[in-house]
Amino acid sequence: MVERCDVLAVGPHPDDVELGCGGTVARLAKGGVRVGILDLTAGELGTRGDVTVRAREAEAAARALGVSWRSCLALPDGGIRASDSDQVEKVIAALRRARPRVLLVPHADDPHPDHGEAAALLRRVFFLSGLARFLPDLGSAHRPTLVLAYPGARQLLRPSLVVDISAHVGAKREALAAHASQFDKAAGAATRLASGHFLAAVEGRDRACGNLVGCEFGEGLAAVGTPAADELAWLFGGAR
Repeated sequence: MVERCDVLAVGPHPDDVELGCGGTVARLAKGGVRVGILDLTAGELGTRGDVTVRAREAEAAARALGVSWRSCLALPDGGIRASDSDQVEKVIAALRRARPRVLLVPHADDPHPDHGEAAALLRRVFFLSGLARFLPDLGSAHRPTLVLAYPGARQLLRPSLVVDISAHVGAKREALAAHASQFDKAAGAATRLASGHFLAAVEGRDRACGNLVGCEFGEGLAAVGTPAADELAWLFGGAR
């Protein structure tokens, strides 16, 4: 169920927000910011886990991060298309219902095809959702004031800013552990995601990003467009 929130983190698949910006989400939620997670697909094409299992894992991960709500639009896994008018309308309806001030989205250069297409879809939605005359039956126009992109799990991003997540890395680890069907070696067939070194590499990137700003763990984000300093100050001002 999509509800009002201050920050909306959008992921192509049920574990993408956790991998790319889970520590940031946990930090914001802990600081009193109302955060929602919107999964575009249920991850039904994954080698391990089915829709029911992955939905249960996603809810457990959401609890670990402390978010206000999590919902899934059930767009086709492997079939996210920025040019698909039905998908555009579904995401606009969700955005107008949630009315976030800040949007966290996949980075456009993420090499995963669904992730890059999701970034393009969200760019289109961001613009069209703010037009009062565009499908007003989907809700009143709304456009977030700040958009930040998080990296894909195999993407080395040159960040615009680094968020210190040192105090929240435990919540990120717990959220990722909740996705056992994807990352637990013992949970099924051998995959790259369940290799053991996959999550270690993600955490290594967090350490490297933290090192850029002198903290133990950090998540790098890229501004989409020119960010307003006041919006960044609002977003991180009360969340440590």
